[in-house]
Parts: sequence; C-alpha cells; structure tokens
Amino acid sequence: MRAAALYSAAGSLLLAGLAAAPAGGAPAAPGAPDASGAAELRGTAVAAARARAAGVDFGACSAADVPEAPGGLRCGTVSVPLDYAHPDGKQIRLTVSRMRASQKDPHNSKRKVPRQGVLVYNPGGPGASGMYFPLIGMVPEWKRIAAAYDLVGYAPRGVGRSAPLSCEDPRRYFKAPTASPTHPSEAYKRERVAAAKAYARGCAQRSGSGLRHYTSLNNARDLDVLRAALGEDRLTFMGASYGTYFGALYASMFPSHVRRMVLDSAVDPDPAKIWYRSNLDQSAAFEERWTDFREWIARHDDAYRLGNTPAKVQRGYDTARERLAGKAAGGKVGPGQLQNAFLAAGYYDDFWPSRAAALSAYLHGDPQPLVRLAAPMAETAAEAENSSAVYTAVECNDAPWPTDFAVWDRDNTRLARVAPFETWDNAWLNLPCAYWQAPRRQPVDVRTGPGELPPVLILAAERDAAAPYSGSVEMQRRLAGSVLVTERDAGTHGVAGGPNRCVNAYFDAYLLEGRLPARHASCAPRQEPKPDASVGRTAVEVRRDGVKGSSGRR
Repeated sequence: MRAAALYSAAGSLLLAGLAAAPAGGAPAAPGAPDASGAAELRGTAVAAARARAAGVDFGACSAADVPEAPGGLRCGTVSVPLDYAHPDGKQIRLTVSRMRASQKDPHNSKRKVPRQGVLVYNPGGPGASGMYFPLIGMVPEWKRIAAAYDLVGYAPRGVGRSAPLSCEDPRRYFKAPTASPTHPSEAYKRERVAAAKAYARGCAQRSGSGLRHYTSLNNARDLDVLRAALGEDRLTFMGASYGTYFGALYASMFPSHVRRMVLDSAVDPDPAKIWYRSNLDQSAAFEERWTDFREWIARHDDAYRLGNTPAKVQRGYDTARERLAGKAAGGKVGPGQLQNAFLAAGYYDDFWPSRAAALSAYLHGDPQPLVRLAAPMAETAAEAENSSAVYTAVECNDAPWPTDFAVWDRDNTRLARVAPFETWDNAWLNLPCAYWQAPRRQPVDVRTGPGELPPVLILAAERDAAAPYSGSVEMQRRLAGSVLVTERDAGTHGVAGGPNRCVNAYFDAYLLEGRLPARHASCAPRQEPKPDASVGRTAVEVRRDGVKGSSGRR
C-alpha cells in the first residue's frame, strides 16, 4: 500500500509474524544490475557533476506542474540518466518545485532569519508527487522552517511529467462498482490472478525496456543528482512513509552528502521485509487500526447510531457491504468503494467523522453522503493510474516476490482469519509482482556505522498502520546515532508539522538548530477527532484520497 502527500487544513503533514524471506521468491534475474554496482556509482557521480554545472532554471509553474500555483512558487527540471550504469545514454527530466526561504521570523517581524539552504521532501508512495510540498510553508506550524529553508518538492521518476509510467488506459482505471470480499472464493481468486497477469503485461507493453530502471535505488541516485543541481554540498532531506526507505538507502549510499535527515513514519528497511513481508505486516496493523476506529464510533453512538460496541459497529459495516453488493449506491459505490473510503480512515484519524457519518446515513436510508465520499472521481483517473503504475513498478523491481500464487494464497488466507479488514485487498494490489516481466533486484542491507552519518531524526506514531511502528524501531537500530521520537497511542500516518506541539518541538529543534534529544523521546497523543455530521468532500480530502480504485497507499 502507499500513501500520497497530504496537507490538512490545520497544517498537518500527513503522509507511505511472517518474517522469513518470501517462500517461492524468484532470485534476481541473471544480468540484473548489482545493487551497489561500481558502474552505477560512477554514473551517479557523472550525472551529479553535470547537474551542478547546469543548475535548475526555475520559472513560473505550468498548470500541468502545479495548477493555480501562487507567484512565489517556481518550477524547473533536472536531467538524470534513465540507467545510471550508462550516464551518457537516455536522459529523463524530473520536475521540481521551490519556494524560497522567507527569512522572516514569524514571531518577530523585525528579525531576519538566516537561510540554512534547501529542505527537499518526498511524500512516499512509491508514486506520490511532492510538487505541492513548498506550499506547506504557508501554514502556521511550518512558518519557522519555511523562514530558514527553501522548501523543495519534486515528482520522482515515473510520476506526473517526470518520464511518466502507465500500465493501463486511464479511462478504464476506475472500475466501479467493485467487490471486496474478505474471504474470497476460489472463482474470485482466479479472476484476480488473471487480472494481475494482465496488469503486469500491460506495464511491460506500455513502458518497454525502461521499466526495469524504476527502482528505489535509482530514486536514491536521483536524489543525489537533485542535491547537486540545487547547489548543495550536503542535503537536508525529509522523507515520509516510503520516502523514508529510499532516504535510508541514500544515507547508506551517500552518507557524506547528508546534512540533516528526518524520516517520518519509517518503513522497515530489513531486506527480508522488502516488500512481500512488509505488506503482510501492514495488513495485520490495519486490523488493529480498524479496531481503534470502531471503538471511537462506539464511544460516539449518540452521534452516529451505529452501536455502542465495536462488534455492533462491525455488524453495521458488514450490513452495508452486503447491501452494496446487491445494489450499488448511486450506481458507482459497491463494497470495493466502501472499503477504499474506510481504508483512508486507517491512515488519518481526522477522516473518522466523515466516514462514520456517511456509514450512518447510508444505513439509515440516505446513500448520498456515501456516494459523495466514495464514488470514483473521473477527473483524477489519469493521476491515479500513473501513481499505481509507479507504485507497482518500484515495488516489483526492488526485490524478489513469490511467483507461485499458492504461496500468496496460503499466507493471506492464514492472515485473513485474524485480520480480514485489508488483507486480501492488499494482496490483490501487489499480486502483479508475481508475474512481473522485468528483472528483480536484491534489496540493499541498509545500515550505517558509528560516525558514518550525521544523526537522523525518526518520527513515528505508535499505532500507525501504513508503516507499523516496529519499522521505525528497526530503522533506528540500523542507522547509528539516529534518535526516535514516538507519538504514543496515536495512529495518524505522518506526524511532523501536525497538531502535536511536542512532536513539532523536536522537529523544529532538529531542523533549525541541529539539536536532538539525548535519548529516544515520546510525546502524548494528539487529541482524538470530535464527531462531525459533515460528510462533504473538501478540496483537502480530495487531494488526500485522490489515488483510488483498487489501490492502497504506503
């Protein structure tokens, strides 16, 4: 699953037991590039030198880059090799956005703040664009950082106009209504296997031989070229969710190029988890977060009338699934669309009120709030299809996957007995990797020794489902000298720059002063959302939930 970059109206940056290596996983294909190959390393140095000489010619942002961009936001492009082993071969262009440091102290208008360079951000995915990121500087929680840093976002390779990938016709991407059985029949499994094979073929046919070059390793190499193009000797970087994984790869590959690094909601970098086992762990974590949501609804039974226990709320949800399977709401919202809408609540608890209110309205005779919330939006289909293609390509290319569906069937059937909420939908999302036609790589063993890397700040919510907390613990263990700050008893995916002042104090102290706590720290959770009968989709929510269809989000 993947998570796109999200910004809440309150200014939050919301961002990304079967531990053995995948049984039946195919080894990396003969002739596949070595993960730490000397040719790729030399190619990165060549590309970075060229980028430093060329710089970035920033100008007005086009509507294709950032629609209705404010005047201070500027956009440009950076050239990188498609294949770093051949830096003189085909080049692709990554789109980049930047907002200059304001150098204005938000608490003292007469004080000029020293500029500290650039802060480059990646929101995760794989497949999410960071082009909107510099706009976060306009919200209160980010003004101090926006005063000191140029805020820089970009669209990674394959995303948006950065050599975009596609695996199917976007006009056919949003299939609705769709089913979403928690315990699928054998016939349904055969249908999904056929669909996964067709999707994998489509990726190969529509993307050609270049498909193999869309990897996390190349994302890390691209980041170093972007650093050079921006004129920075050392990079200040913030990655969220999947962005933490290739940020950690970058730290391992180019430790001397790191100035400061924030990893928010870290992915487990253990090579044995990338990516098959990681998705199983994620599905198990979503079951716990689904329980948190049902408990919250039950506590607010006076507002939603869905039952005063989690079990009663579950029965109401199951009833809605059954009714939608018989008759889609508005002709477009079936069980699959209901599931997608409620999956988003597993990422962001500020979505809880709108989901609960829509479910309540539907079960009490009014389907329109659910239709407004969950129906696919045709205008986002092209962006969603592109994001899905990049997600699939990167995860499938990054590591071995089981190639026998019997392995997937065994593992997901076993897990779905105790974690039915998201297990099979997550499996179907990733199943094209079983039939992938490009070479697989062996994941890098991410780790740094004492003194090799400047101290890294890792932020995590203890009940995060999209990036289970154990991943942040493992990330901290592997990056020597890093410090973990935990938001206790909270589950929102992405905690930096949000409503938790305690978290933000550590975040600001690190980025602005280079100061970290002496040991791992924790913060009390943010306040739970309050019941709200409003279920209309705001512009903010559309940005958050814009990658829909059968996709999940990391």
